[in-house]
Amino acid sequence: MRRPRWRLAGVALAGLTAGAAAGFGPAGDDPGPLVRALWVVQRHGTVAAADPRNDEKAKGALSKALGKAHVLTSDGIEGLMEPAEFSRLAGPDGRLDDGELRRIVAEDVPGSRARLLPKVREHADYLTTTFDLIDEPHRAAGERLADWIAKQYRPGEPLHVIVICTGNTRRSVLGATWGNIAAAYYGMPEVRFHSGGTKPTAVNPRTIRTLRAIGVEVEPTGAEAPRGEPATANPSYTIRWGSSGAPGMEAKEFSKRYDDASHPHSGFAALMVCGEADTECPTVRGAALRLAMPYLDPKIYDGGAYEAAKYDERRDDIGRLMLAVFARARRESGR
Repeated sequence: MRRPRWRLAGVALAGLTAGAAAGFGPAGDDPGPLVRALWVVQRHGTVAAADPRNDEKAKGALSKALGKAHVLTSDGIEGLMEPAEFSRLAGPDGRLDDGELRRIVAEDVPGSRARLLPKVREHADYLTTTFDLIDEPHRAAGERLADWIAKQYRPGEPLHVIVICTGNTRRSVLGATWGNIAAAYYGMPEVRFHSGGTKPTAVNPRTIRTLRAIGVEVEPTGAEAPRGEPATANPSYTIRWGSSGAPGMEAKEFSKRYDDASHPHSGFAALMVCGEADTECPTVRGAALRLAMPYLDPKIYDGGAYEAAKYDERRDDIGRLMLAVFARARRESGR
């Protein structure tokens, strides 16, 4: 196989917003041919082209390949897609215009993605254009998780992941919610994410705010879960990322230990998203895979001018990683 030959155009995806990246959102906002071509490469491109570490290079190469006519040819896409795969997609004329890119993207949408809440899907669409922002330690941990999911995944059978931080108030809730969104986005909703902690307290209102900001529905159930230490109120919430009534598109969320009775107790992957929980739990009983992928706690910005921005930043850091994980897992599992 030829080594990828990147054409560096040095062009960023300037001016993208969550709405502009939606493509199929309710407002009909158009992400443009470059983003559509990127989505096609993420799905049908070479392993190297679809690798998040090469995301910026792929964007630059696609910008040059599309040109002013917004058409991809076999010469222009060399190194981004295997010749046989490009030929299959392009057909007899050996080219992909923007209309054909639209068709390919639409045909690749899994049913579970179509059932995501519109604003949630729009934000996920946007984050798939930002894989170049994933740092190396998280990218490496994400690859291990993706490989495990691809090997263990069986259509129709549940596969479980528990996201663990200390208080089960912020990062673990964001991680579990984004894991479930990403699984649905890439057509693998059988992979179910749960959250837990080592010293549970209560889901933080700032976590709820940042999820609602991207369209996730978070509603109190009216019930209270057992209290941790300190003995503060621990309300239970319904978190919904998909259409009401759509199966597998919501979860009950409250602060709890990672080994709570509601969780699986064997065969799951454990993701340690904070350093303290990682240190306190060198072994997670029952876990088939234990991965450290710590993120800085947005709590350190509480009460300051940048509080909301930093929660949104952490939400998106975790979201783009989870989406990259499932983009890879989908390809590897042959979905």
